Amino acid sequence: MKSQERTTDIEQYVIDFVRKLRADHNLNQEDIATIIGSSQAFVANIESSKSRAKYNLNHINLLADHFGISPQKFLPEKAV
Repeated sequence: MKSQERTTDIEQYVIDFVRKLRADHNLNQEDIATIIGSSQAFVANIESSKSRAKYNLNHINLLADHFGISPQKFLPEKAV
């Protein structure tokens, strides 16, 4: 079975949500990397459409805890 090459709609939703959180709080990729225990390069790869790197549930949980919001906020109200 061929591995998935493109970012799915739900993955892109999460990426866009984190990018908006980052902008709203005047944070950079390094700040997000520190929160999730990763590198700036990893966050840059996530935000790049050419990479297969994605946020996982642990990343979402760490970000939700840091920003004081529910992990549910990282997902759309309806399926995409």
